Amino acid sequence: MAPRSYSKTYKVPRRPFESARLDSELKSVGEYGLRNKREIWRVQLTLSKIRRAARQLLTMDEKDPKRLFEGNALIRRLVRVGVLDESRMKLDYVLALKVEDFLERRLQTCVYKLGLAKSIHHARVLIRQRHIRVGKQIVNVPSFVVRLDA
Repeated sequence: MAPRSYSKTYKVPRRPFESARLDSELKSVGEYGLRNKREIWRVQLTLSKIRRAARQLLTMDEKDPKRLFEGNALIRRLVRVGVLDESRMKLDYVLALKVEDFLERRLQTCVYKLGLAKSIHHARVLIRQRHIRVGKQIVNVPSFVVRLDA
């Protein structure tokens, strides 16, 4: 069996010292209690891959079976994660997604928003100390993406 090739899960910004981006990243790090900016860049890469797939599907003909099948699969996946509303199940809405939509579905944010923790940082500590269960499974990863059905 061939050794598995791993790829980076994040992409560093093209311009390292862009003032507006640095400010917005710092605000997000504080608001969502992230450990470092790499956690933002990881979500940005995920979002860019999803948007790239949606853009590529939108170039195809509306009745193209590949567009229908893959588009529905992409939209269903985003709805199940809770990033996309069921009322907005179109590829155009996928392009309008923001990084914050994904950060809102992190376990750390959900624990804080449900009132199980006093602060966003307390939520991270509770998760790392294995006090939080999702379904029947104990999860100790703050960046765990919580689905709607869980």
